[in-house]
Amino acid sequence: MNDRRPWPDIDPDPIRARAIRQLHLRRGLQVHVLIYVLANAIQVVVWFAYTPQQFFWPLWSILGWGIGLLFHIWGVHSGAGIDEARIEREIDRMHGGGTRN
Repeated sequence: MNDRRPWPDIDPDPIRARAIRQLHLRRGLQVHVLIYVLANAIQVVVWFAYTPQQFFWPLWSILGWGIGLLFHIWGVHSGAGIDEARIEREIDRMHGGGTRN
């Protein structure tokens, strides 16, 4: 059986759907960390090869991008996921604050 759905978030089992969403978030974080490490390592190698006597300019990328990466880590692991109450509030907001039929 092919388990590939056109919309993976639409699943009759809400726990399974939440687990799939969390796995997607973690995979995205893994890719982000890998690219962060590789890109900054390349910058450090370039700095060392061409301008080691000058200011360590890769620091700006490491710190700036690192702040964004920390927010990404926090967002994935904070536990402030999407719960049923938030979903209901969003549905109500989308319907103009009225009751649904």
